[in-house]
Amino acid sequence: MSGNENGNETGNDDRPATDGGTAEGSPPTGEEEGGEESARFAPADRVESVPPSGIREFFEVAENRDDVISLGVGEPDFTAPWPARSAAIDSLERGRTSYTANRGMPALRRAISGRVTRYDQSYDPDSEVLVTTGASEAVDLAFRAFVNPGDTVALPTPTYVSYEPGVRFAGGEPLPVHTRHEDDWALTPEALREAGADEADVLVLCYPNNPTGATMDADEMDAVAAFCREHDLLVVADEIYAALTYEGDHQSVATRPGMRERTVVINGFSKAYAMTGLRLGYAMGPEAAIDAMTKVHQYAMLSAPTTAQHAALAAIERCDDEVERMRREYDRRRRYVVSRLRELGIEVSEPGGAFYAFPRVAELAPDGDARAFATELLEAEGVAAVPGTAFGAGGEGHIRISYATGLDDLKEAMARIERFLS
Repeated sequence: MSGNENGNETGNDDRPATDGGTAEGSPPTGEEEGGEESARFAPADRVESVPPSGIREFFEVAENRDDVISLGVGEPDFTAPWPARSAAIDSLERGRTSYTANRGMPALRRAISGRVTRYDQSYDPDSEVLVTTGASEAVDLAFRAFVNPGDTVALPTPTYVSYEPGVRFAGGEPLPVHTRHEDDWALTPEALREAGADEADVLVLCYPNNPTGATMDADEMDAVAAFCREHDLLVVADEIYAALTYEGDHQSVATRPGMRERTVVINGFSKAYAMTGLRLGYAMGPEAAIDAMTKVHQYAMLSAPTTAQHAALAAIERCDDEVERMRREYDRRRRYVVSRLRELGIEVSEPGGAFYAFPRVAELAPDGDARAFATELLEAEGVAAVPGTAFGAGGEGHIRISYATGLDDLKEAMARIERFLS
């Protein structure tokens, strides 16, 4: 018998329709259903207040075109080194698919602890290292573990897109600290003080910086560390690009006097090892800090992906040459992009790390609007770059160009930009 259990093939009974035109007991219309769902799943205020990512929103448009050269997404164009991939494959073939310890495989934590000594960092792998699902999870854990509702978190701007939403999701209040193109995006105690960061609870540092590529030299880092000590700030130091430093040595705030005990250092395998899709990062800090972050991690994630942990261990042990090869290639592209932009009359600070340039286009854009500039560049020439405002108000008048793409594409993109400006 087809239809419902009463033998009515259409599934309707003989009851009259209500005033709304829908038989009582029949499913609501799509419009009614959508309205009910919207009311039922109304976002919490802290979620509603956060706009969608300015990067993803812009590149959804670019994805619909076949001729686009993307200079926007911050992802290496290299493949993860073979020893890391091989270790991942081997772990699967051997059936190593169970959970690991909450904090990550002991062998991997020991390898991480040994690796960061090159930055003069020293952490106990048993109690001061936590392996996470990407560096992004580590940042989120730090905010949720240490930011109380109403706490102020100072964010040098322009800054990575996830920090401000992460602070808001944790109940904190973001405090922008403006850095300037004219100062090569240097963070100074004067800028911190002017923004009111002396009254903040937490300071987030991202050096080498996304989106500007700025780095901090020893004197600059010493000065910021002194400010943090003077005003008793906790520091979340996102050092995911530490291995992609081109001029001088990477400087970590955690190595300054009196800073290790007030700093959580975050790093990972996505950028330097080209392992973005494997989602593996780590946090290091005092035992009390890692204990607090582990408490959140064990309920939210339990443990980082096991296969990725095996790949990461091999990456640390056997992939130094590959990392250096990629770093040299990024450096070559960096020098080309900066030189070519300056040839075109576009102002750009010399990026000392990461794989981004952050040129100033305010004088070239309609009404100084970098978003309009990026939109017109995409529509006219098929070159996708991220408007600087995606990284906060401090990015106004700029665009972010990623040179994590092949040199041939970079040359073609620069030729298209030249044509666009002519």
